[in-house]
Amino acid sequence: MAILPIPVIRSLRKLGGDIRDARRRRRIPTATMAERATISRMTLHKIELGDPSVSLGAYATVLFTLGLGDRLAELADVKHDPTGLQLDEERLPLRIRLPRPAQKQSG
Repeated sequence: MAILPIPVIRSLRKLGGDIRDARRRRRIPTATMAERATISRMTLHKIELGDPSVSLGAYATVLFTLGLGDRLAELADVKHDPTGLQLDEERLPLRIRLPRPAQKQSG
Protein backbone atom coordinates (compact mmCIF):
# COMPACT_ATOMS: atom_id res chain seq x y z
CA MET A 1 0.00 0.00 0.00
CA ALA A 2 1.26 3.47 -0.85
CA ILE A 3 2.30 5.83 1.90
CA LEU A 4 -0.24 8.62 2.18
CA PRO A 5 0.58 12.24 2.96
CA ILE A 6 -0.03 13.13 6.60
CA PRO A 7 -2.77 15.70 5.76
CA VAL A 8 -4.66 12.97 3.87
CA ILE A 9 -4.43 10.61 6.83
CA ARG A 10 -5.66 13.36 9.16
CA SER A 11 -8.57 14.18 6.85
CA LEU A 12 -9.64 10.54 6.62
CA ARG A 13 -9.44 10.13 10.39
CA LYS A 14 -11.53 13.28 10.87
CA LEU A 15 -14.08 12.06 8.30
CA GLY A 16 -14.27 8.69 10.03
CA GLY A 17 -14.72 10.30 13.44
CA ASP A 18 -17.37 12.63 12.09
CA ILE A 19 -19.22 9.67 10.56
CA ARG A 20 -19.03 7.82 13.89
CA ASP A 21 -20.33 10.88 15.75
CA ALA A 22 -23.18 11.36 13.25
CA ARG A 23 -24.19 7.72 13.65
CA ARG A 24 -24.09 7.98 17.44
CA ARG A 25 -26.07 11.25 17.46
CA ARG A 26 -28.75 9.43 15.49
CA ARG A 27 -28.59 6.59 18.02
CA ILE A 28 -27.98 4.01 15.28
CA PRO A 29 -26.23 0.82 16.48
CA THR A 30 -23.28 -0.37 14.37
CA ALA A 31 -25.10 -3.55 13.27
CA THR A 32 -28.10 -1.55 12.05
CA MET A 33 -25.90 1.00 10.31
CA ALA A 34 -23.87 -1.67 8.55
CA GLU A 35 -27.04 -3.42 7.42
CA ARG A 36 -28.57 -0.20 6.07
CA ALA A 37 -25.37 0.62 4.19
CA THR A 38 -25.06 -2.99 2.96
CA ILE A 39 -21.54 -3.34 4.36
CA SER A 40 -20.06 -5.50 7.09
CA ARG A 41 -19.65 -4.28 10.64
CA MET A 42 -15.87 -4.58 10.15
CA THR A 43 -16.01 -2.27 7.13
CA LEU A 44 -18.08 0.23 9.11
CA HIS A 45 -15.52 0.04 11.90
CA LYS A 46 -12.72 0.73 9.40
CA ILE A 47 -14.67 3.68 7.96
CA GLU A 48 -15.16 5.15 11.42
CA LEU A 49 -11.40 4.89 11.97
CA GLY A 50 -10.74 6.62 8.63
CA ASP A 51 -9.08 3.60 7.06
CA PRO A 52 -7.82 4.52 3.55
CA SER A 53 -8.14 0.92 2.31
CA VAL A 54 -11.96 1.15 2.34
CA SER A 55 -13.47 2.07 -1.01
CA LEU A 56 -14.83 5.53 -1.64
CA GLY A 57 -18.10 3.83 -2.55
CA ALA A 58 -18.43 2.43 0.97
CA TYR A 59 -17.75 5.85 2.51
CA ALA A 60 -20.29 7.40 0.13
CA THR A 61 -22.92 4.79 0.98
CA VAL A 62 -22.49 5.38 4.71
CA LEU A 63 -22.77 9.15 4.20
CA PHE A 64 -25.91 8.62 2.11
CA THR A 65 -27.37 6.35 4.79
CA LEU A 66 -26.80 9.11 7.36
CA GLY A 67 -28.48 11.66 5.08
CA LEU A 68 -25.17 13.42 4.37
CA GLY A 69 -24.55 12.17 0.84
CA ASP A 70 -25.60 15.30 -1.03
CA ARG A 71 -22.49 17.19 0.08
CA LEU A 72 -20.18 14.52 -1.32
CA ALA A 73 -20.97 15.63 -4.86
CA GLU A 74 -19.86 19.15 -3.98
CA LEU A 75 -16.32 18.25 -2.85
CA ALA A 76 -14.54 18.91 -6.13
CA ASP A 77 -17.18 21.18 -7.69
CA VAL A 78 -15.68 23.98 -9.76
CA LYS A 79 -17.22 26.64 -7.51
CA HIS A 80 -15.07 25.31 -4.65
CA ASP A 81 -11.87 25.36 -6.75
CA PRO A 82 -10.39 28.87 -6.56
CA THR A 83 -7.09 27.74 -8.10
CA GLY A 84 -8.82 26.17 -11.10
CA LEU A 85 -11.05 29.23 -11.55
CA GLN A 86 -8.04 31.54 -11.41
CA LEU A 87 -6.17 29.47 -13.98
CA ASP A 88 -9.21 29.52 -16.27
CA GLU A 89 -9.44 33.28 -15.90
CA GLU A 90 -5.76 33.69 -16.80
CA ARG A 91 -6.36 31.80 -20.05
CA LEU A 92 -9.12 34.13 -21.19
CA PRO A 93 -8.23 35.99 -24.38
CA LEU A 94 -7.46 39.68 -24.08
CA ARG A 95 -9.42 40.46 -27.23
CA ILE A 96 -12.02 38.65 -29.24
CA ARG A 97 -12.22 39.34 -32.94
CA LEU A 98 -15.03 38.41 -35.25
CA PRO A 99 -13.99 36.41 -38.30
CA ARG A 100 -13.57 38.48 -41.43
CA PRO A 101 -16.33 38.06 -43.96
CA ALA A 102 -15.35 36.07 -47.04
CA GLN A 103 -14.43 38.33 -49.92
CA LYS A 104 -16.17 37.87 -53.24
CA GLN A 105 -13.96 36.62 -56.02
CA SER A 106 -14.51 38.21 -59.39
CA GLY A 107 -14.61 35.88 -62.17
